[in-house]
Amino acid sequence: MLKRSLVKLSAALAFSVLGFASQAADITGAGATFPYPIFAKWAEVYKKIDNVGLNYQSIGSSGGLRQIRAKTVTFGASDAPVDGPTLEKDGMVQFPAILGGVVPIVNIDGFKQAELKLTGPVLADIFMGTIKNWNDPKISALNPGKTLPNQAITVVHRADGSGTTFIFTDYLNEVSKAWAGKVGKGAAVKWPADSSVGGKGNEGVAANVTRVKGSIGYVEYAYAKKNNITYLQMMNKDGQYVAPSEKSFAAAAAGADWFSVPGMGISLVEQKGASSWPITGASFVLMYKEPADKAASKDVIKFFTWAFKDGQQLALDLDYVPLPDALTKAIASKVWSQIKN
Repeated sequence: MLKRSLVKLSAALAFSVLGFASQAADITGAGATFPYPIFAKWAEVYKKIDNVGLNYQSIGSSGGLRQIRAKTVTFGASDAPVDGPTLEKDGMVQFPAILGGVVPIVNIDGFKQAELKLTGPVLADIFMGTIKNWNDPKISALNPGKTLPNQAITVVHRADGSGTTFIFTDYLNEVSKAWAGKVGKGAAVKWPADSSVGGKGNEGVAANVTRVKGSIGYVEYAYAKKNNITYLQMMNKDGQYVAPSEKSFAAAAAGADWFSVPGMGISLVEQKGASSWPITGASFVLMYKEPADKAASKDVIKFFTWAFKDGQQLALDLDYVPLPDALTKAIASKVWSQIKN
């Protein structure tokens, strides 16, 4: 009995968003670090209501796909949506769980939050290593009257397969022909900048940017806010400079036609709208149509049903964008109905 209890405690300390085992079986999931802050908050509140915990391994989107395909968890989470034919082959369904933004973050002295401005093509040049110094004329031209340091730029990127990387490179691919031709988009890419450092998870990128002077990286917005890291303004498709916020993420997602693509895997980067944040994305949940553990699958749907209905304010508090009611109803009728529980 003691040994079994210690095993449960060890597992909870390792990767559970809740600290204690309950009589009811906990929900198991793994994947994207992008939604981890809101999954953790939802789980904390839901535990008190239903006495069901959430063991969620924040290991990156690629890891989440490996785990769900190995059937070691009940759901996987990925910010890089799986295409329709692959979903069909795997016997899975996919639906968005939350919306948010990926933000460029920097460690340079003399700039307040959202004070430094960049365009997409200039950001791409920085991450390609074409622009190597902060006082480069292209950056200076976008920030008249500002004194930029004569300081080398260190690029910080994800070292693991990442949906956050997918969203970020999807954006760079959209705004820069040079990036599209040389690097492309994906959950993992070959980073071309000579001066670059990898970090595991959003946490690792945030930590490295905090540590390395002159660095630039990209994280989900909640990680930038939580760690008080300086983020940028970006020029959007309408030619307007905008700061990341719940409102600018919502503006980017306002016209989304989710069921226009099999598996709902649409791209939200570089959307039209004067107030749209250009690097907006969704985090997706994957589940089997014919789950091995039907009771566990039911618990996952019950959890997300509660989260979609009663967890909206919690999402807003963390600067995510909850899904509209009409969309969550469509997910229940068109997606969850395919799961044979």
